[in-house]
Amino acid sequence: MFKRKVLAAILGVGMVLSLAGCGQQTNQPSEQTPSGANNNEPAQTEKLSGDVIIDGSGTVYPLMSHIAENYMTSVQPDVNVQVGRAGSSAGFKKFIPGELDFSDASRKIKSEEVDELKAKGLEMGTNVLEIKLAYDGLTIVINKNNDWAKEMTDDEIIKMFTSKAVKGDDKVLWSDIRPEWPKEEVKFYGPNENHGTYEFFYETILGKKDLVASVNLQQEYPTLVDLVSKDKNAIAFFGYGYYASNTDKLTAVKVDFGKGPVAPELKTIGEDLDYAGFTRLVYTYLNLNYAKEKPQVLDYAKYVVSNEGAKKLAADNGFAPLPDSMYAEYASTLEALK
Repeated sequence: MFKRKVLAAILGVGMVLSLAGCGQQTNQPSEQTPSGANNNEPAQTEKLSGDVIIDGSGTVYPLMSHIAENYMTSVQPDVNVQVGRAGSSAGFKKFIPGELDFSDASRKIKSEEVDELKAKGLEMGTNVLEIKLAYDGLTIVINKNNDWAKEMTDDEIIKMFTSKAVKGDDKVLWSDIRPEWPKEEVKFYGPNENHGTYEFFYETILGKKDLVASVNLQQEYPTLVDLVSKDKNAIAFFGYGYYASNTDKLTAVKVDFGKGPVAPELKTIGEDLDYAGFTRLVYTYLNLNYAKEKPQVLDYAKYVVSNEGAKKLAADNGFAPLPDSMYAEYASTLEALK
């Protein structure tokens, strides 16, 4: 009898200790580091709702809309991210008076646009954050049946797209570029003045020389793809992404910048790479006042520069990603906002 009482007492003490241990484990606070604190991963945040309004560059549109789709699907399904593609200049015209949270651009904001922001009480760096998203390669495309102009020098491209108007005649023949090419008129195409791509081509590539008078400028990039795909004598310029998604319809011209022809590719597009001559940065501009006022805007901005944002999705949309350190710097800036 004595042995049974001792055994029961021992078992009872063991159960008490076991239950006490369970209670300690349940109530002990977690010491795990929050997601995104040190590794630029999107942080796990509270459930958010509301709108994020973005407009601007048609070139940046595929990348930004892909980021938005993933964000709404996997991170914040109750946040409505609206992405437009009115063009870089058109986007700034909406962004400056406060109609947008973000303005995408395929060229850097101009000094006169910065002045317009100042007139609205918005200072770059204080109220507006410039975010570099990726590298793009301006791509010259021709019709699939064009078998003579697959390689050109950058000087030849500049020469043919530059106006030579004399008494109203601005016709250019392929044979004007190289005598052995067809004596047929070149049909020029490109995005219109709303787009940063037009401004980059006109200002940086052509050195602000007028485009050939016969150029057909369009608002929509799919329209340009269609026009070039149906015209043997067509040639056009736009961002690499629109070529990359239409390689079955178009041929990209290899450009010789002085060291042999270079094809626009993700491995050649970059400021220090072989296609540097036609490489540019693409951007989004964030209204920091709105980011501080609206949690969903700040949360989306953090996602854009996280490892799941532009860094991961750039290549899928025809852009070369930036160095990791640049995205991490933006993440730190946004994390510090109060």
